[in-house]
Amino acid sequence: MNYKTCSNEQTHLNHIDTINLGAYYTPKWLIEIVYSLIRKAAVNLADYYILDTSCGYGGFLRGAKAIGADIDEKAVKTAKSAAPQARILNHNSLFEVSRLKYGLDDKAKIIIVGNPPYNDVTSIIRNRIKKAEFLRDADLICRDLGISFLLSYNKLEADFVSVLHPLSYLIKRANFEALSQFKDNYRLIDALVVSSSVFSAASKTTSFPIVIALYKRTPQAMNYEYIRCFEFKSHEGLSFSIKEHDIISNYISKYPNHKVVDISETVAHFHTMRDINALKRAATFIKKENHNTIRVTKDRFPYYCYVDVFKEYIPHIPYYLGNSDIMIDDDHFRELKPLFINRSIQKHPELAGIIDLKEYSNNDNDIEIERYFQQLLGEHYVD
Repeated sequence: MNYKTCSNEQTHLNHIDTINLGAYYTPKWLIEIVYSLIRKAAVNLADYYILDTSCGYGGFLRGAKAIGADIDEKAVKTAKSAAPQARILNHNSLFEVSRLKYGLDDKAKIIIVGNPPYNDVTSIIRNRIKKAEFLRDADLICRDLGISFLLSYNKLEADFVSVLHPLSYLIKRANFEALSQFKDNYRLIDALVVSSSVFSAASKTTSFPIVIALYKRTPQAMNYEYIRCFEFKSHEGLSFSIKEHDIISNYISKYPNHKVVDISETVAHFHTMRDINALKRAATFIKKENHNTIRVTKDRFPYYCYVDVFKEYIPHIPYYLGNSDIMIDDDHFRELKPLFINRSIQKHPELAGIIDLKEYSNNDNDIEIERYFQQLLGEHYVD
């Protein structure tokens, strides 16, 4: 597929409003993948209403039973021209959510498609956007608008949902739990992961994984263990699951731990780490404590050295693992622990007195460390 071949790329919003509305319009080849997943599930599209509640320019709207809606009046005007067969509404799809709002009764069979906006509403810089446009039903309120949209699909009781959203909604436990009633009523049945860099307007930021997900409404639903074991496929043809690797959070604190670690036990300070992409942007060891630092104890110090070295190898980690926790093979790491400690101390000489280096080899073997990461990542190691 050609990443740069786009249909309905929006042109009427400035940069700030694009961010506020999450209006990164969808390349045509991604829309084709959405429909290919639906057809692969042996779903007869003719039996369903196709509904996109954040339709933008209407690129997802197909067939005579298509219904679109968007909060952006200018986008709706364009969508009416681009998809004249569809019924298109201009409203806030997260407020007073009901089937009746779309002229559908309880018996109507619905497939929801689209690329709903995803952004942190607490960081929205409202330019000409009115606060009223972000009104949401009480049971849809969430920090991320994308999760609010998924929750709204549950209220509409769609039979299938095939949409794009950040992979982090599923693989990060806190986000998964925020899916609430959606995860309790839907099951992920197929998925393909692509990079956020395919959206030209977002290409200047660190790329993160976006999943094209197909969900089916079913009493079986899904829990976090189901997601951990789910085999995701990347657009590049590789498969992965988040259960494949042990993770660093099983060994150390990733967030400030001032309430549980006394300053007298602290031998170093480390910056907060959320996931691999966050580590890519952030510092590691820090000389002075602040509200974003982790207190490092002597027994955990080698693991923080590991993270410090891990950061060097992030360019070898594919985008689709970018929102994952930092991986570790603890048995292998224990064998090479002196190498990681020495490598980290070379970068941070102020750490030299923490560990008695006589206990460890002075041989900083870069080849062994590189081999460790090649074995850790296997086919996912990027040359």
